[in-house]
Amino acid sequence: MNIEVLREIVRLLKDENLSEITVSDGESTLTVRQAVGRGADAAGAGAGSQQAPAAAPTPEAVHDGLALTAPLVGTFYRRPTPEDAPFVEPGQVVNPGDTVCLIEAMKVMNEIKAEFAGRLRTVMAEEGAPVEYGQVLFVFDPL
Repeated sequence: MNIEVLREIVRLLKDENLSEITVSDGESTLTVRQAVGRGADAAGAGAGSQQAPAAAPTPEAVHDGLALTAPLVGTFYRRPTPEDAPFVEPGQVVNPGDTVCLIEAMKVMNEIKAEFAGRLRTVMAEEGAPVEYGQVLFVFDPL
């Protein structure tokens, strides 16, 4: 991996106020972490890091519903553009494969699709907020 790519990854980590980014390029994988709120001096490569991985949140609202979690680290968006309506609203039914949100990572918009059929109960992530891998984004009532 060249130094310019590494610099861009670290810049993205800081600009988006993320705690961790993992990038795979062929057979190599790089994880860059920083302690959120502790400043840039806490940033470092995954090797040798003493920080334990953060557990995915398990809010009470999930206990009897289906949680859809973030498959990657990035910025959460409920709508394709600021002028558009959200992909899904509470009370709306989704089917497997329906787009429910976008996560922007490394300047790429990734469509996040429903993995199951359900009725949206709660939106757990905030529009434009950074999300972590495994973070609960939505809670659905199973159909």
